[in-house]
Amino acid sequence: MARPATFSRVRSCLNASRADTPAWIPPCRRPNWRIKRPYSIQSQEEEIAKLPNIDPDALSITKTTTPKALSPPEELVFGRTFTDHMLSIEWTASQGWLPARITPYQNLSLDPATCVFHYAFEAFEGMKAYKNPSNEIRLFRPDRNMYRLNRSAERIALPRFDGAALTDLISRFVRLEERFIPSSRGYSLYLRPTLIGTQRTLGVGPPGSALLYVIASPVGPYYPTGFRAVSLAATSTAVRAWPGGVGDRKLGANYAPCIVPQLEAAKRGYHQNLWLFGADELVTEVGTMNFFACVRERGSGRKMLWTAPLDGTILEGVTRESVLELARERLGKEEGWAVEEKGFTMRELAEAADEGRFMEAFGTGTAAVVSPVRLINWRGRDVKCGLKDDEEAGEVAAKMKGWIEEIQYGDMEHKWSVKI
Repeated sequence: MARPATFSRVRSCLNASRADTPAWIPPCRRPNWRIKRPYSIQSQEEEIAKLPNIDPDALSITKTTTPKALSPPEELVFGRTFTDHMLSIEWTASQGWLPARITPYQNLSLDPATCVFHYAFEAFEGMKAYKNPSNEIRLFRPDRNMYRLNRSAERIALPRFDGAALTDLISRFVRLEERFIPSSRGYSLYLRPTLIGTQRTLGVGPPGSALLYVIASPVGPYYPTGFRAVSLAATSTAVRAWPGGVGDRKLGANYAPCIVPQLEAAKRGYHQNLWLFGADELVTEVGTMNFFACVRERGSGRKMLWTAPLDGTILEGVTRESVLELARERLGKEEGWAVEEKGFTMRELAEAADEGRFMEAFGTGTAAVVSPVRLINWRGRDVKCGLKDDEEAGEVAAKMKGWIEEIQYGDMEHKWSVKI
């Protein structure tokens, strides 16, 4: 079917230079080709880099006049209770980062056309503050969270920031909310830094304004009654991430599409999805966590710890990185384990299970630290992951949880534990 003549004329007009403006366009309607669209995508990195960065000394604090009553620790539900205040920092493309503010916890006021609602300009982090019986408050590897949030922001055209400056502000915010942190083991203050685009526009382009805010929620142990191994549904019909995508960034847009497959797994009696990728069914992540498998090498019997490599489809988890470093130091050097970031398939795990070489598996993340896996349903069969019927966690999972918590609560001095 031939295109209308009007379409061809419009296309020729759009492709023309000012000197070539078609004669059929009246002079009064001839565009000024030198005027750029107000929302055209242009490189502004150099100009933006010169703008003011976050300045902790410019912080203003307005305390609440109606402090909340503390919930009993045993009644805390993850992400349901929030502290009295929030930390907010605005950014504009003309002024850079504006002075930070700590204010009473409150609703955000955003126009219905705000770009975060329409094009998912949103990145976030998950981190925790810990209090020990000596009332020392610590953050766990906050520099890695700042690094990752900056990488996420960069990928979706949101502004970067000085990570050390934001860590300073978060530390001040946590000290203000100290009363919400239980000092019992397993409890902490969950921190959620969030960065959103706030420009009021339906145009698609880099946001001209943004908001970085931090809220806090006191949380209890992920497993209140102790370790509980989970069962997984190996999933290849839905894909969590793909090469060239954004699976390696912590973006809200990565999470919503995973809910329906999780609900489908739950209907079949499984707790989470084990995300497989490609025709070979490469093992990637479990739910919203990184995945580890402990397998004995065929023939030699050497113990191996596997996790998927950072190939652009895997989130660069802070707990994942910590497990790898501890494993290389304490399992590799001291016990002879092979600690490998490598691609491996679900078929390899099934074969290891059939041959009695699959020792254990677990997921890792900020919320649970370590989540042991009992079995994986794959192609109509349950692949058992090495646990005995009366076991809830394997030796490596239990060790990792203990080692990391020792650092988080300050039982041992370590460079990862930042006292505030």
